Amino acid sequence: MISRRILLGGGLAALATPATVAAGPVEIAMRGTARGEKVWFLPQGLAVPAGTTLRFVNRDPGNSHTSTAYHPDLFGRQRRIPAAASPWDSDFLLPDQAYEVTLTQPGVYDYYCQPHEMAAMVGRIVVGRPQDPGWEGPAPDSEDLMPEVLAAFPAVETILARGRVEPEGAP
Repeated sequence: MISRRILLGGGLAALATPATVAAGPVEIAMRGTARGEKVWFLPQGLAVPAGTTLRFVNRDPGNSHTSTAYHPDLFGRQRRIPAAASPWDSDFLLPDQAYEVTLTQPGVYDYYCQPHEMAAMVGRIVVGRPQDPGWEGPAPDSEDLMPEVLAAFPAVETILARGRVEPEGAP
């Protein structure tokens, strides 16, 4: 299994209290149906404290996937992560391969799978809370994303209320 890791954001991890920091990486699975007609991140929305390490794992035996932050430095995309955070791109992950990132800057991080963005394989991570110093809310809607893709992002309020949001219609 290949695993890559990158640290993103500033030094705000100290704002999280020890009781709220996860003991290990939090997994986000890359999934798909057996015939490949539907693909998704599981969960699709997630609330975590600053300093959390996320582990993207390809659990789809029939497809390769990426976890790619929306950012001008990555394929000229509009920035949809906090301004103080660094973008990430896992590159293509084959089945059972993984990629880790640690998010330390409070705010909303939107990401996508490069080959499956048009199938609305997108996700949203909310780091911290709106009252945290330096917290940056979601990017406004833009014309570079199809309406179906924009509609697939779970609402920040829903993610904060539930902690975890599953994609609609996922088996």
